[in-house]
Amino acid sequence: MKLKPAGDSLRFPKKFTWGVATAAAQIEGAAFEDGKGWSVWDTFARVPGNVANGDTLDVACDHYHRYENDLALMAELGVKNYRFSIAWPRIYPVGRGKINPKGVDFYNRLIDAMLAKNITPWATMFHWDLPQTLEDEGGWRVRGVVEAFGTYADTIVKAYGDRVKRWITLNEIDCFTGFAYGGNGDKAPGTNEGAKIVNQTYHHALLAHGEGVRSVREHGGRGAVVGLSDNTVVGVPFTELPDDIAAAKTYFINKHLRTLDPIYQGYYSDSYLKSAGRNAPKVEAGDFDIICQQTDFLGQNIYTGYFVRAGKNGKPEELPWPSNYPAADAAWIRHLPQSLYWSMRMAHEIYGVKALYITENGAGYHDTDPVKGEVNDLHRCHLIRHNLIELHRALTEGVPVKGCFLWSFMDNFEWADGYRTRFGLVHTDYKTQKRTPKFSARWYSQVMRENRIL
Repeated sequence: MKLKPAGDSLRFPKKFTWGVATAAAQIEGAAFEDGKGWSVWDTFARVPGNVANGDTLDVACDHYHRYENDLALMAELGVKNYRFSIAWPRIYPVGRGKINPKGVDFYNRLIDAMLAKNITPWATMFHWDLPQTLEDEGGWRVRGVVEAFGTYADTIVKAYGDRVKRWITLNEIDCFTGFAYGGNGDKAPGTNEGAKIVNQTYHHALLAHGEGVRSVREHGGRGAVVGLSDNTVVGVPFTELPDDIAAAKTYFINKHLRTLDPIYQGYYSDSYLKSAGRNAPKVEAGDFDIICQQTDFLGQNIYTGYFVRAGKNGKPEELPWPSNYPAADAAWIRHLPQSLYWSMRMAHEIYGVKALYITENGAGYHDTDPVKGEVNDLHRCHLIRHNLIELHRALTEGVPVKGCFLWSFMDNFEWADGYRTRFGLVHTDYKTQKRTPKFSARWYSQVMRENRIL
């Protein structure tokens, strides 16, 4: 029997989108340069104990000054699509009012430089860096943030919409609402408030998402598309038998009653309102007309998931992790490649999503420094390869998977972990700012070029 070439069956459609992703706050640095205002993360990082080693965003990867070299490295690696974010406080230093022209000019230069390298820009409007002045006014707790975001969205879409045709409204609503205002204190602003306030922050974020969609529809021009990046929580059925699959489906719905469910259903479900009770968010007339404007795709940021089975009562039962279950150095990332398959399948089956992108996937390790010009991260290569195999499975079974962006292009400020945990395909020496592609970067470069899993 003649064997097929290795990996020949793991090819992707010709128009499949391969890319890399970053966020402004994590890489740009120049935190107070050229008129940029304070963000909640600039403030949060200065409180002792909030960020590992007292790290700040002040310099980060110095991308603000080194973007041309970074884009040249992307081009060398064959990157054709780059998901980046625009820093709200760089455009509006206090969140509203006077525009900062130097901030607007920076992203003009950045976008033009991408296009000059034949790299397609995918712009995220908001990736957690709320202007501190707006937080001082109440932040996501108050409705005024929605109006301010709508003005900001109009400004950037008008400024860049002639060249940017792919827009993402918000990144990971859970993280800058629930985890930030009702979590364990590791997401800015780091408060722990009651359920009513937290639920209201979710509602205001949904409205801001709707304002972002509206802005692209009104000002994005011909060919503009828009979607959301969601940190989807996925249950992987313990067995692929009907009862466990049904339990995983219920689990998926229950985990998204405050985010995907209202966006795609057009209302808050009775089960959510019943569970929230007196803590349900205040909804004004017309809110869901704003929230439920049709999007063109859903982005999913998938790093891990949970095994779920049908319990004795038929309800979903999340299985505990054994103490020695394999995980990344960022210990919350349990190795569970099947989460990519099930997250996309669930979104398609439950909400009828017709275009899905993995807008983040990767893993954080304590990578070593370069040795003779090489960074050996075989663990990252191995995990990403198995993740992509599950993504490929979804595609071959008819799930409308359109693309994948790995997180992150380079090591950067990793929020409360500071600079100790590295997610990059490219190693960053924070003292010299030298970039060194890791094994994973070279491997992924070949995946993108050949359009198949190697």
